[in-house]
Amino acid sequence: MKLLLTGVPGVGKTTVIQKVLKEGRLRAGGFYTQEMREGGRRVGFLIKGLDGREAVLAHVDFKKGPRVGKYRVDLEAFEEIALGAVEQALRERRLVVIDEIGKMELFSSAFKELVLRILESEVDLLGVITRASDPFVEGIRRREGVEIWEVTYGNRADLPAKIIEKFKE
Repeated sequence: MKLLLTGVPGVGKTTVIQKVLKEGRLRAGGFYTQEMREGGRRVGFLIKGLDGREAVLAHVDFKKGPRVGKYRVDLEAFEEIALGAVEQALRERRLVVIDEIGKMELFSSAFKELVLRILESEVDLLGVITRASDPFVEGIRRREGVEIWEVTYGNRADLPAKIIEKFKE
């Protein structure tokens, strides 16, 4: 099963994944991202591996790295945390969690190659995919066997149970 969530920014995609992992007690590996806030405003993003490692993925104060809006991305930190955690989950045949396949992450060609390997594998995937148009993303969306579920304010409370049920089938 390859299940990717999408939705508007801030709708709760990461929260849905976190609830699935907590409530479903699924053997999983991979990563998720989390906003960094100072004084009520978003200043960056953390990348957190399910193995407990974390780093700053992007920040308004970074002076180098690819730019996405007002943020600069630390590709080295991303690849160290994300690729290691995802590779381990793939090796151990756990549920792979990728939050997210988005603009920041797609600067990494190693990440894109790893995503394709996962999609071609027998390992289950639960992730988030950007709504933005990108040739790589569109290829994933059209891929046979990939389900895309829209997270909305109206369905986000019910989705964790539905996702757990789907993966336990």
